[in-house]
This record gives sequence, C-alpha cells and structure tokens, in this order.
Amino acid sequence: MSIDKKNITAVILAGGKGRRLEGQDKGLVIYKNKPLIQHVIERIQQQVGDIVINANRNQETYADYGYTIISDEMNGFQGPLAGFATAMKTVNTDYIVTLPCDGPSLPLDLVSRMIAKLNTLNDVSNCIAVAHDGEWLQPVHALIPVALIDSLETFLAKGDRKIDLWYAQHELVKVDFSDQTDAFFNINKKEQLG
Repeated sequence: MSIDKKNITAVILAGGKGRRLEGQDKGLVIYKNKPLIQHVIERIQQQVGDIVINANRNQETYADYGYTIISDEMNGFQGPLAGFATAMKTVNTDYIVTLPCDGPSLPLDLVSRMIAKLNTLNDVSNCIAVAHDGEWLQPVHALIPVALIDSLETFLAKGDRKIDLWYAQHELVKVDFSDQTDAFFNINKKEQLG
C-alpha cells in the first residue's frame, strides 16, 4: 500500500521548556522577522494533509495560526515522545510526521523522500522513517504510523523517555538527506537568532 501525503498530519513540537533559551517558548521566538513556528508551518504545509501544533503553554497564541492545538496528556514537560503520543491519539490520518518548532530550514521535500523510501518496502506497518543528514540521525524528524500508539504508550508507562530506545523496538528506516545537511539546523542559543 503506498502512502499518500494527504494521509499524513504534521506534528510541530512546541511543547518544551526552552531551557537553553532562558525558558522562552521556542516556537514564538523571532527569527528573521517572524516566529520560528511560522517558518516551520510555511515549509511543511504543502507537504502534508493536515497540521497540529503540540504546545504546553501559550496555546492561544499558537491557535492564531488556525491549526489544532494539542497539549501533552502527561504533565511536567516529558519530552518529544509525550507529544508524539498525544498527537497519535488525536489525528485523523494514518501517519504523523514529527518536526521540532525550532528548525526553520526544514527540507521542502522531507515528506516526499520519506514516502518514497517507505514505498520501496513490502510491509511498512512497523516502520518508522527518520531523516539522516549523512552524519547524524535526526530523530525528531520522523514519519510514524499512528498504529504504533499502543507500543508508545506502553513504553512511556514504564517511565522511558528516550526516542532512540523506542525506535529500536521497531523497524527503523533511515532517509538520506546528506545533500541538505543545513536543513536540520535548529535554534538553541540567543546568538543564533541574529
């Protein structure tokens, strides 16, 4: 079965504490004259059927973008997997593609490359496609079947939070973006804001 972009919801992860940016809500930090999340929305909106924003504060501000806002079901800023789980239980598509809110240079062909890679396989029901920049895996840039929600909830219930440990329970498919290494640049320090 081939995967269609209309059957994918982008989940923009804006639910963190922003520790490295003095507690600022990263998605709302201004970069090149607009909030970081706006850069991400503009680069992903043509690649998917829908978008949801995972935010644990400033929900009203995020709602101004016109997309569904979801907050982690787990309290206390439990990390990206908590956002994945809430999204997987919320969306109406068979897949989510996860994205950090602080990556303003997201590849414009992120989803199409992931789909192309998965469509070469016989069975993708247990596959998670993850971007690889040629040197490093980019674990928060992933295409994940919503059907894996039970596995993720079991993992989280045990107190685990590490993305790579959950990925290791499934078939991991690396998607080559070595020609776009700068696309995974993310904002972690005030100096990067220019």
